[in-house]
Amino acid sequence: METARETRDDGEGLHCLVTGATGYIGGRLVPELLAAGHRVRALARTPAKLRDYPWATDAEVVRGDVTDPESLETAMRGIDVAYYLVHALGTGPGFEETDRRAARVFGERARAAGVRRIVYLGGLTPGDVPEEELSPHLRSRAEVGRILLDSGVPTTVLRAAVIIGSGSASFEMLRYLTERLPVMVTPSWVSTRIQPIGVRDVLRYLVGSARMPADVHRSFDIGGPDVLTYRMMMERYAEIGGLPKRLILPVPMLTPRLSSHWIGLVTPVPRALARPLAESLRYEVVCGEHDIARYVPDGPGQPFPFDKALALALQRVREAQVTTRWSSASLPGAPSDPLPTDPDWAGGSLYEDVRERDVDASPAALWRVVEGIGGDNGWYSFPLAWAVRGWLDRAMGGVGLRRGRRDAARLRVGDSLDFWRVEEIEPGRLLRLRAEMRVPGLAWLEMYAEDRGDGRSRYRQRALFHPRGLLGHAYWWSVSPFHAVVFGGMARNIARAAARPPGPAPARTTAAPRPQRQH
Repeated sequence: METARETRDDGEGLHCLVTGATGYIGGRLVPELLAAGHRVRALARTPAKLRDYPWATDAEVVRGDVTDPESLETAMRGIDVAYYLVHALGTGPGFEETDRRAARVFGERARAAGVRRIVYLGGLTPGDVPEEELSPHLRSRAEVGRILLDSGVPTTVLRAAVIIGSGSASFEMLRYLTERLPVMVTPSWVSTRIQPIGVRDVLRYLVGSARMPADVHRSFDIGGPDVLTYRMMMERYAEIGGLPKRLILPVPMLTPRLSSHWIGLVTPVPRALARPLAESLRYEVVCGEHDIARYVPDGPGQPFPFDKALALALQRVREAQVTTRWSSASLPGAPSDPLPTDPDWAGGSLYEDVRERDVDASPAALWRVVEGIGGDNGWYSFPLAWAVRGWLDRAMGGVGLRRGRRDAARLRVGDSLDFWRVEEIEPGRLLRLRAEMRVPGLAWLEMYAEDRGDGRSRYRQRALFHPRGLLGHAYWWSVSPFHAVVFGGMARNIARAAARPPGPAPARTTAAPRPQRQH
């Protein structure tokens, strides 16, 4: 019988391990746990990506991987509650086996370390569909939950459907489909019933699960108070967003594969992620119970109705207050090799395109332009060429240019920036971007703001490409004739933009000493 005895009843904060800290939910959970008085250890394969997060100095950040028993053994020492917030979705046909292996290793290491509770955020599955008939995405989520429940460690599995919050993949799909298509020919799954939940409620349940009674060992369905079809969600978005009424025409013959192409064409979500999301939307996912409220009580107006969760997410987007995004985590399959100038670079062919220009502006003025690059500000040269490169990348299953920016004025290490990712930033001096578009090799773009010492500055730009095989060399030489236009124009226009008088400052995210509530 379940009792009210907590994991610890001494009133002190718990020591929590958060995996997936660079991801959408993990990056938001850490500050919520800190605000609740807990100590946090954040696990990341690349700890440097967390360096610029507002909470980075308040949490312990360690290097590790959930598939690596040794790194997990170290990360689990002294931990009371371990949050499992990772999945291999979009990594290819073997993602189910990767998820399975990672969950087993995590459970084994947690048990060996004496962890008192595992908390896992999984997916809500339909009760009337056998597990073997579910989409690979939902089937894997269900299997991971079962593996963790069988680990011998008291486990809480929270099962959620669509999460509504600024920057979530589900929200971005809904947002772009509704805003960009006044008339939509849609798959039949737009008529499937879903029970969405706001990200603030997801975080509240995750934080509250840390102090569940020690003998609570089960799954909980979590959802908001509204059960809607995807069509109704789009109609509500149009109304709340002040858009004209949308005409939605469901077409039964649109398969999940075709749906993923449709989503990839209209939204920033790449096809590798869009397809499993589309496949999951075929199923009716409605909560069968709300037992979570026995252990994490709901306050007045909680959980948030869909309209309120959506309005809060839209407000965050419009005010540029998006703390994490679906693209915060590294793209599966993205290059992870070191920059060629790093000490551990092993050599090989390396192509460079270097541009320099003196700028009639201070280094600070030049840096504002550099740090503001991408997204709505564009890339300062030949917009059609950048757009075509983005379209080609989308056609090959890449991310394209639509990911934009998390913040209109500020960047931090790990941010996605169109089809790049911020690999390094030295405020006022260096911005280094690593390419995540589909290319036969590894590519970087560096931008420097240098002080000339006379009140003026020098802009230095370096594009680097490390080819893979003959195709990589052919790729570089095929595009090099356009470099004078693209990279040369980029350096010239950045210098001009820096020399212009500054206009109104773009909206930006401000970091408070203690994090605000997330939407």
